[in-house]
Amino acid sequence: MTHQTNDAGMSPLAYFRQQLQHGVLAYQYDAEADKAVFYPRVIGPGTGNANLQWRHSSGRGCVHAVTVLQPRGEPPYNVVLVDMDDGFRLMSRVEDMPADAVHIGLRVQMRVHTPADGAAPYPVFVAEAA
Repeated sequence: MTHQTNDAGMSPLAYFRQQLQHGVLAYQYDAEADKAVFYPRVIGPGTGNANLQWRHSSGRGCVHAVTVLQPRGEPPYNVVLVDMDDGFRLMSRVEDMPADAVHIGLRVQMRVHTPADGAAPYPVFVAEAA
């Protein structure tokens, strides 16, 4: 867990995306509340703390909830909530396994997905190696 500052003066979302481009899942930490903050924000929820610290996530977590969607004529895919070991939860998907094989309690590892169309990168997950 690395402590970082956003010295470049960019928005929290821009900094988050910049870190993803380097393969890092960054999140903020509110020392006043003593808790992780995710999705990136300007001030801490509940405290109004404007001095949030940036940290690097281990990228490891556990599937908290999963839904499998099957659009007509397309392959099924999953949408998951992942409880990160660093103390925050995020929504994403688990790749490289059948959608219906993803289950609550599955240990996962983050990797960065960079869309081919030039859109912003985002975190996705794969099952953690045993």
